[in-house]
Amino acid sequence: MSGHSKWHSIKHKKMAQDARRGKIFTKIIRELMVAAKIGGPNPDVNPRLRMAIEKAKSVNMPNENIQRAIKKGSGEEGGVNYEQVTYEGYGPGGVAIFVEVLTDNKNRSASEIRSIFSRHGGNLAGAGSVAWLFERKGLISIKKENVEEDKLMSIVIDSGAEDMKIEKDTYEVITDVENFENVKKAIEKNNISIENASITYIPKNTVHLEGKEAEHLLKLLDELEESDDVQNVYANFDISDELLEKV
Repeated sequence: MSGHSKWHSIKHKKMAQDARRGKIFTKIIRELMVAAKIGGPNPDVNPRLRMAIEKAKSVNMPNENIQRAIKKGSGEEGGVNYEQVTYEGYGPGGVAIFVEVLTDNKNRSASEIRSIFSRHGGNLAGAGSVAWLFERKGLISIKKENVEEDKLMSIVIDSGAEDMKIEKDTYEVITDVENFENVKKAIEKNNISIENASITYIPKNTVHLEGKEAEHLLKLLDELEESDDVQNVYANFDISDELLEKV
């Protein structure tokens, strides 16, 4: 299993836990506001907003909360002005880490992110230092039990997907950003249930970690994810299945 797939699995599991606590609502509301601000309030012509709405619905966010966030972002109602910021750095074992942030106070966020890295044996680096190690792609995860491999392969390749990988109990369909919506719609048109679909960063290569280094890295990534300002964390690592099960 690739390092990306393992971290993706960890994040998906954590999102489900955070949804039960309501914690993830804060992050999704920020994403709704920024998406509406940048691309307008109509999800039919704003793919980023459409994806944010789908994520909000997947964690059972009330529709009135969704609409309120969109109105605030588009300027129909007063709201906080969030900015997009990225941070790059290295964790234990030299693992590259790329962090996407939405914040109303860049100084506060920078201080918090730097402190988290330092506490867990990592360090921030300059802009562009690790971004080149990742590729922006569409990623669609589907449970194996939902469809036969040959059928899914035919659908996604015909609709423009770049690749399909088998990861334990799931299929992972990889697309370029431009074809993401086409591939996703083709899967849905065939009544195949999608577990998760997102535009993400996939590492070009991974660093394998074991023991204490792996544990320290997972604690660093987990604390970054816990920050309200942090929207997404990407890292180019690989760990054993035993460690993954402990997360």
